[in-house]
Amino acid sequence: MENEMEPLIKQMLVALGEDPEREGLVRTPHRVAKAWQFLTKGYFQNVEEIVNGALFEAHSRHMVIVKDIEIYSMCEHHLLPFIGRCHIGYIPRDKVIGVSKLARIADMYARRLQIQERLTQQIADALMDVLQPLGVGVVVEAQHLCMMMRGVEKQNSFMITSAVVGCFQDSLPTRTEFFKLLERPSLHS
Repeated sequence: MENEMEPLIKQMLVALGEDPEREGLVRTPHRVAKAWQFLTKGYFQNVEEIVNGALFEAHSRHMVIVKDIEIYSMCEHHLLPFIGRCHIGYIPRDKVIGVSKLARIADMYARRLQIQERLTQQIADALMDVLQPLGVGVVVEAQHLCMMMRGVEKQNSFMITSAVVGCFQDSLPTRTEFFKLLERPSLHS
């Protein structure tokens, strides 16, 4: 992929009116190709490999929440970053998942060309498939550089999306508990 992208990036530099042979830009096509390979690595990952068997028997029906998972993604409309936090909650049926796997699943879907609404739903759906829990709730809060650097140029705006499935969707008390717990200050607040 890297080698295929480099000539395209060089072409883009020329189209922008730059000289891709000047000192500061000579290696830019290579660096940009490597960066894009990293920023879109989620296309080359799958949930089964990420989970890697890290499911553990649980006899609890209590809500599990991991807050403030950093996410970095690329808007599919302008190829500009959106950056934010993901909060994931679920109620186990029989299994819990290794806590780092929640962050890795969020990252896998974020490291693709995305819209925030789909990203949020993909994380929730993946956890429902893998864990078969009673329910899942996912909230993503992000700032979009396509809205901050261009267009309306609103520096302090952010978008919040949520996806609730299973008992998080069907039970108002469960959904309310989830959103209420997200309001609590984090350890680093």
